[in-house]
Amino acid sequence: QVQLVESGGGLVQPGGSLRLSCAASGNSFNLSPMGWYRQAPGKERELVARIFIGGSTNYADFVKGRFTISRDNAKSTVYLQMNNLKPEDTAVYYCHAAYLYWGKGTLVTVSS
Repeated sequence: QVQLVESGGGLVQPGGSLRLSCAASGNSFNLSPMGWYRQAPGKERELVARIFIGGSTNYADFVKGRFTISRDNAKSTVYLQMNNLKPEDTAVYYCHAAYLYWGKGTLVTVSS
């Protein structure tokens, strides 16, 4: 079994930055891909970004150039650096691994 624990969410002003972390434990060796989804109130959950064990990445068009995903395989941890945040980025961000496992989510609120 795999457990995913997110951290790093919070309240930030428009234009600000946050860094999310997701640490995997349990049978977490070389999980691939690892990534982030988000769900805003009243909307469906959507892919934000994901990264494969070899380092290749996929990004949603709405975050290209603003968000960067990375991973530390030795720590079984994936990161999401979010820059130039916009109010429409407000959502619960969920860590996802191996097309199977989900974290409980961390809330990101972008507001002045």
